[in-house]
Amino acid sequence: MSSTSTLSRVGVVAKPDLGDCGDLLDTLAAWLETRGLSVVFDEQSAQLAGPRHQRMPADLLVAAVDLIVLLGGDGTLLLTADRVAMAGARTPILGVNFGSLGFLTEVRLPELYDILESVLAGTARIDERAMLRVEILDGDRLVQDVCVLNDVVITRGALSRMTDLSVSVNDQFVARFKADGLIVATATGSTAYNLSAGGPIVHPGVDALVLTPIAPHTLTNRPVVIPVNSTVVIHPLPNADHQDVFVTFDGQVGHPLPPDHHVRVTRATQSLRLVRPTARSYYEVLREKLKWAER
Repeated sequence: MSSTSTLSRVGVVAKPDLGDCGDLLDTLAAWLETRGLSVVFDEQSAQLAGPRHQRMPADLLVAAVDLIVLLGGDGTLLLTADRVAMAGARTPILGVNFGSLGFLTEVRLPELYDILESVLAGTARIDERAMLRVEILDGDRLVQDVCVLNDVVITRGALSRMTDLSVSVNDQFVARFKADGLIVATATGSTAYNLSAGGPIVHPGVDALVLTPIAPHTLTNRPVVIPVNSTVVIHPLPNADHQDVFVTFDGQVGHPLPPDHHVRVTRATQSLRLVRPTARSYYEVLREKLKWAER
């Protein structure tokens, strides 16, 4: 990572319901300021930190700073990562875990200042994580265009019948999936909804996507691992019940998918730059978060 000579402005983003964390945010801001860095909070976090701090809207902050220090859970990081990508920025994120699981926000609070010191020294470990561009199209007309880090999910509503989806990869027909839904996940997202649906864990260093049907009607419809640079196109079939079919982006935002629309998924030009602890391997994170070998 770049040394402190090119690091001048740090953004701080906190989980909105983090609670009484004003002292922590003030201490963090003071620590950064004593090292010659300016600090800016997103507007929600500034309400937790107090009135003296500089603030700006989150959508603008992600591209206006050289580093984002994020205090929260994976949901907060996903939302912030998607904002960074949509802004066309490459701002690295240092995620401090205040959530319940923390696959992405894996830095522990006692490690925060040591890792910040390594960032300032230019020796921090930075992982590049692939992201996806998801387009909703009505014929050739672009209806929606977003970036996601973990996954895009097409699923049925609470009262609808199973979905009926036609899936192609690079213009080659793959299968017709009759299922509760379909997950298209990155390697990073393989430990999210994909894992709960029976999909494989994919090391984030592997350039791959996973297509995972959710509760498929045909039990031989299994998850498929494909190259990350593939173009995946998903069409709801005309005889499916489209009244309550939804597309969900990173588990954060969902929208109805009309019967005449389709979904196109490609690798995004932006990738997430994630500051990680140097002493902890990905396998250690898996053991810790998934409680492997514990009874």
